[in-house]
Amino acid sequence: MAFAAVLVVCVAVLALILSDKVLPIEVWATPGSVREREEEACEVIEIDLSENTARTSQEPHPKQTEIPPKTTPVVFIDAGHGGNDGGCLEGDIIEKNVNLSIAGIVKDNLERLGYEVVMSRSEDIYVAKEERVKAANSIRADIYISIHQNSSEVQSVNGMEVWYDGTDTQRDSRRLALLVSQQTAKSTGAVEREVRGDADFHVTGSTQMPACLIETGFLSNREERRKLVSQEYQEKIASGIVQGIEYYFHPKTMYLTFDDGPSAENTSRILDILKKRDIKATFFLVGENVEKYPDIARRIAAEGHTIGIHCYAHDYEGLYRSAESYIEDFEHARRVVYEVTGVKAVMFRFPGGSINSYNDKVYAEIISEMTKRGYVYYDWNASIEDAVADTEPMQLIANGVSTTLGRKKVILLAHDVVYDTGMILEELLDSFPEYEMRPLSEDVEPIHFKDSSAIG
Repeated sequence: MAFAAVLVVCVAVLALILSDKVLPIEVWATPGSVREREEEACEVIEIDLSENTARTSQEPHPKQTEIPPKTTPVVFIDAGHGGNDGGCLEGDIIEKNVNLSIAGIVKDNLERLGYEVVMSRSEDIYVAKEERVKAANSIRADIYISIHQNSSEVQSVNGMEVWYDGTDTQRDSRRLALLVSQQTAKSTGAVEREVRGDADFHVTGSTQMPACLIETGFLSNREERRKLVSQEYQEKIASGIVQGIEYYFHPKTMYLTFDDGPSAENTSRILDILKKRDIKATFFLVGENVEKYPDIARRIAAEGHTIGIHCYAHDYEGLYRSAESYIEDFEHARRVVYEVTGVKAVMFRFPGGSINSYNDKVYAEIISEMTKRGYVYYDWNASIEDAVADTEPMQLIANGVSTTLGRKKVILLAHDVVYDTGMILEELLDSFPEYEMRPLSEDVEPIHFKDSSAIG
């Protein structure tokens, strides 16, 4: 009997060894729903039965195709509405057709510039907003722009509007919206209505990349409708959208500089704004003010801004009496700045600029001697003109915008001791979305009044 029992066991073991398969689901399945068992069965497929080995979670998975890093920006262009969703309707003019026409021109222009463009639709079909967003997210588009037309019961209302989700601070949607609005208004001459951060749209709120929605005009306005359906005007709209995209990916450079500080109230307000926006600027400090407000000077340094020397005492007549008097004042200011902040400043800015009515007889000698000592000076090629008396706050913004003249490289002059400058700084910064703000460094080629670069 014992021999027979052993023989039965041996036969059973041999049968298992010779078996081609052991159905995993029959061995490992646990009670549960059909869905759970299906998922478990899918997981068991990870077992390599041909070699009778199982891959554990600690062992590497088969090599997967790696997605190469993108070298070309991917732009998702959403032509609003489509198919049985026509959007606004004015007579025989249907919004969906205007949207698609403009979107097609944008696509062509972007592709000529080397961008990769994906359209939500390229013909008159309906695509649900959820599918549009899903498509953009799945291809990891870099930006999303939705094109629409507006309508109002008040037929006199006109102009363009751009919307974005202002509740999401992780994406750079605000800057994208500002650029699209700024450049489209510039290319078309249309009224630039408010750039709105209270968008409650699926395409701006559920996208994973910076996104905005542009209402390029009011079909309900007879004159604007006439423009919107014309090929010439649509090309102007597309040109503006494309230029906004270009500046988004390839911004110009602005060096924001402040003279005459620090001051307790005004410099602190400016530093708060710069910190909130993660912008680094350059402060040309006055030695006397550093002694008065050492904590503010130290904060400037601690928050990563560049520090340069303006002077010790802002007395033009004494400062420019001779090259020797200037250098004595400079070295005094430099020592104070170093003692308070630990910064060994190399850059400086002449009070009044390198050439002015006070130093016209000595500026060349000063420049020569300061250059020999290894110091570098910076003038400016744009200014908000906040040192001019009785200037209205909003005029400071207009001054800054008008004096940049569209240059690719701008050193903008402002003064952190002026109350109005701190009050309008946020709006001033919003006026320059096409610029990337950087601090000056010794590696930045200076702008000098005596050179053509100061006005070019």
